[in-house]
Amino acid sequence: MENLKNIAPVEGFDWEAYEKGDAIVGISHEELEKAYDNTLNKVGNNEVVEGTVIGMNKREVIVNIGYKSDGIIPASEFRYNPELTIGDKVEVFIENQEDKKGQLILSHKKARASKSWERVNAALEAQEIIKGFVKCRTKGGMIVDVFGIEAFLPGSQIDVKPIRDYDVFVGKTMEFKVVKINQEYKNVVVSHKALIEAELEAQKKEIISHLEKGQVLEGTVKNITSYGVFIDLGGVDGLIHITDLSWGRVSDPKEIVELDQKINVVILDFDDEKKRIALGLKQLTAHPWDALDANLAVGDKVKGKVVVMADYGAFIEIAPGVEGLIHVSEMSWSQHLRSAQDFMSVGDEVEAVVLTLDRDERKMSLGIKQLKADPWAGIEAKYPVGSKHTAKVRNFTNFGIFVEIEEGVDGLIHVSDLSWTKKVKHPSEFTQVGAMLDVQVLEIDAENRRLSLGHKQLEENPWDVFETIFKVDSIHEGTIVEMLDKGAVVSLPYGVEGFATPKHLVKEDGSQAQADEKLEFKVIEFNKEAKRIILSHSRIFEDVAKAAERAEKKAAAAAKKSARKEEAAPAIENKAAATTLGDIDALAALKEQLEGKK
Repeated sequence: MENLKNIAPVEGFDWEAYEKGDAIVGISHEELEKAYDNTLNKVGNNEVVEGTVIGMNKREVIVNIGYKSDGIIPASEFRYNPELTIGDKVEVFIENQEDKKGQLILSHKKARASKSWERVNAALEAQEIIKGFVKCRTKGGMIVDVFGIEAFLPGSQIDVKPIRDYDVFVGKTMEFKVVKINQEYKNVVVSHKALIEAELEAQKKEIISHLEKGQVLEGTVKNITSYGVFIDLGGVDGLIHITDLSWGRVSDPKEIVELDQKINVVILDFDDEKKRIALGLKQLTAHPWDALDANLAVGDKVKGKVVVMADYGAFIEIAPGVEGLIHVSEMSWSQHLRSAQDFMSVGDEVEAVVLTLDRDERKMSLGIKQLKADPWAGIEAKYPVGSKHTAKVRNFTNFGIFVEIEEGVDGLIHVSDLSWTKKVKHPSEFTQVGAMLDVQVLEIDAENRRLSLGHKQLEENPWDVFETIFKVDSIHEGTIVEMLDKGAVVSLPYGVEGFATPKHLVKEDGSQAQADEKLEFKVIEFNKEAKRIILSHSRIFEDVAKAAERAEKKAAAAAKKSARKEEAAPAIENKAAATTLGDIDALAALKEQLEGKK
């Protein structure tokens, strides 16, 4: 109790009022509220004010704007700024000063949106570096949240090198530059690439200033195309054309390199401004021709793989970067033109003979037919004149048929040697390509590698027999098989044909004989060597008329002669008269025959 002090009550304190809660002594309740309100910021709904972050967790950010209560904002509205921390100043939009719970309702997203267009335009004008949040992928690029606006980030503007996986950027906050704004459609285009290009340009100039032809540099495979590989030399790109990747043939650059691979390359060339740099990879190794076996010579056999096919031949790789051409003419002894694809295809392993070898020009020609014996070696013994064989019809000409007795051994059958009796106008009337035909060797032309062959010679010449049958003046029945301008072709017995000119086709009634008409014809010419028979139908009745006329003249002459002798020799007259009467009887019979035919 000694330590207790007597404390006197405040003079004039109204304890009764205090107990009632009405007011503090000397100050009214209204005055106190007014005094408290004067200590707070004056704010109104739908205003944008600046606040201070005073607390934050994964879900919410607490912001103090100097009002009687603090506002709570979802943390998702600050995704674009992952570096946000307590004490940072942020703009907020006052949605409601006090909800039912007395809570101040704020929005950072709406605050950004309310001034977004002013800020975006200002950023474009000042080339300001701004932050944005990559929301998602879209066609051709990405959607980025910038000041609450959805801006477009083209795929080509993400980085200086091609992007293979866009998804790795989704959910990231990155720095951008505004590169384009469409005020009419409220479209914004941003670029991340623009931020690093300036730095790369400086690096590029430094690298390019030291470039020299023949210089070997390390680079990274940046992009692979069908025509070559782009290499990043540390800020500047160069191209290795597909032909400079390997001394051998390359169908796909991916066979040689892969993306992001580090390789050494040599500078082959560049333009005056050094903007286009040609690089080489194969040049870092010795040319395969220089390592080719020094003992390899013409006539040697080599093995290789078919790497390229063409109609005219095939390229064979006998070692990486060392190729030889097998021309189609060296694939077979046959002289018939064919495509190289008939003999081999890409990927085939083949054996060939070296035909030519030029180490300076790095060219080599090969052949595979040389692995077989030349069929024309000893041709006279193999196919002597007069020997009979079976050949394959290869093709036609107007003058004959080309046939092949065996691969590489060709022969010609002239159209005149096809048939003894038929007049063949074109070989296609006689046979067809691919057919087998019996032939006889008539002549050998070894120098030109060609045989003269015959088909009709396999049979006896029927014209020896025809000579005895179709004698001049003999009459035979025939059928007109073809009408021509110069006459008609007539089919005769034994498969032989004759020819009659128009004047010999006139019938007895004066009309002209027509095709398919069967008539009698008289042989007026037979030529065994030319195998020609000339016929006439009109000669048959013309000759009868002429014979009758001659007989009549003869009988008249005999009658005159008999009359002169009657006076001198009656006995002889009687004899002559008898003879004359006999002649007259014969003439009368001939006239009757003619009249009957008419």
